[in-house]
Amino acid sequence: MSRFFKIFTNGLVKENPLLVLMIGLCSALAVTTSVVNGIGMGLSMTFVLLMSEVVISIFRKLIPESIRIPIFIIVIAAFTTVIDYMLKAYFPDLSKAMGVFIPLIVVNCIIMGRVESFASKQPVGNVIFDALGMGLGYTWVLAGISLVRELLGNGSILGFQILPESYTPILFFILPPGGFFIFALFISFNSFLKSKNKEARI
Repeated sequence: MSRFFKIFTNGLVKENPLLVLMIGLCSALAVTTSVVNGIGMGLSMTFVLLMSEVVISIFRKLIPESIRIPIFIIVIAAFTTVIDYMLKAYFPDLSKAMGVFIPLIVVNCIIMGRVESFASKQPVGNVIFDALGMGLGYTWVLAGISLVRELLGNGSILGFQILPESYTPILFFILPPGGFFIFALFISFNSFLKSKNKEARI
C-alpha cells in the first residue's frame, strides 16, 4: 500500500506535470481564465490519462515494439473522443468554452509521456495510482491558477462576484501574459518550499 501511496503522491507534488516536469503547458495556460474551465480541463485529462494507462498496461505484452506509438495514439484518441462527446452532451457550455483544447488532449505531452514511460512497463495496480496522481496534480494546479486569474481578472470565482463592485478588473490576468505570470509565481513558490524543505532536513 505504501508503494501505491508513493506513486500517487509523486504526481501530486514531487513530479507534478506542470510545476516540476513543465509539460502540457499550452492547454494549461489557455483554459485557466476561469475556475470552471480549469477544473473541467483537469478532470477531462485525468479521465483520458487513467483509461489510456489502464488499457495499455493490460495489453502491454501484446503490443509490438515497432508500432507501439501509433497504438498509444489510437487508444488515447479513443478516450479523448469519449470525453469530448460527453462534454458536448452534458456540459455544452463548458465544451464550447474550452473549444479545441479538449480534442487536443490526444497530443498532450503528459499523457503520451506517462503512457510511454510508465504504463507500457508497469502492472495495472501501479498505473491506476500513477494516472490519478498525475491527473489530480495537473488539476489542482489548473484550479489554483484559474482561481487567481478569474478573481483578479473578473473579480469573481465560479461566476459569483467576490470582490466589491468598486473593484476594477485587471485585464492583464485574463490575457496570455497574465497566465504566464501567475504560472511563474506558482513555480517560484514551489521552488521556495522545496528549498525550505531541504534546509530543514540538513
